[in-house]
Amino acid sequence: MGTRWFVGGILAAGLLSGCEPLDDGGGGGTGGVLFSRGFAFVREDDRNVFVVDDQGDPNSPQRLTSVGGAYWPSLSRDGRAVVFVQRGAAGTSLLTVPSTGGSVATLFSANDPACPRGCSNFRTPVFSPDGRSVVFVYSPGNSSQTALGRVNTDGSGFQELTPNSIIAYGAPSFMPNGGAVVAPAGTSAQQFNQVAYIPLTSGSIVYTSGLGEVTAVANRIAVSPDGTQVVLDGRGSSGGVRTYVAPLSNGRVGMVRRVTNYGSSSAQETWPMWTRSDQVGFLFVDSGGGDPGIYRTTVGIAPSNSVTLVVPSAAEPSYGPM
Repeated sequence: MGTRWFVGGILAAGLLSGCEPLDDGGGGGTGGVLFSRGFAFVREDDRNVFVVDDQGDPNSPQRLTSVGGAYWPSLSRDGRAVVFVQRGAAGTSLLTVPSTGGSVATLFSANDPACPRGCSNFRTPVFSPDGRSVVFVYSPGNSSQTALGRVNTDGSGFQELTPNSIIAYGAPSFMPNGGAVVAPAGTSAQQFNQVAYIPLTSGSIVYTSGLGEVTAVANRIAVSPDGTQVVLDGRGSSGGVRTYVAPLSNGRVGMVRRVTNYGSSSAQETWPMWTRSDQVGFLFVDSGGGDPGIYRTTVGIAPSNSVTLVVPSAAEPSYGPM
């Protein structure tokens, strides 16, 4: 294995953004969380949303929710808000909470009348770059496939972005200009062997197949801050999951190359994200299992064996602002 470094420090002050208060649970705090740039994530033991600032103490993350049931938190482009999925007895909902703490708000709920085919099983929401809408994965009607939908951050204007029942779609990532999203795609949610570039105003979806040594995208693909690259967690023929980057041009993904040379062949590097124009973060779980942690590494021409542990005991992370 390569070198692992651990970082810590003191928190920097953040900004507070407001939402309409949640009236059916959610357990937000009253504010006072110090956050300006860093990670949002959940912990698998209690399924609440946490944040930790880049300059903060990664061993003492700050909690934004308290009732559990939270999945896939994602920071807004300016870092002021987090959108996430809440699972409960009534199904799934999209919720938001300020990254500096405060009231949790319901954005959109399963089977809202605005969803013509019926919406359920929400997953992996992301804010648009301007913060005015959220794109997310859901199951339409009784379909076994997954689709992408968009809703405004005031809960209005739901739109199906992929109105078909042939292709399944995974966790979306916005292009920097907000004009399109990029997402894993495939014949089923268990086999994302393509990448889809989905324009949000006009134009046809562009698909890239043939991802080199990557047989499928395991969880997520994320567009770089300048829109010229993607990072993805690729599953290989051995079953291990590794972090890869690839160029992105005219909606198509080019040749993938592995970012790290770290851990055993069965290690899992998942949920990748950009933390700088030349740096990515990802979850790492070694062959022995245990709680995953968030690591960072610099993107170079060749795979690196030097990674940095930045947050222990985390799941489904997001980074911002970018």
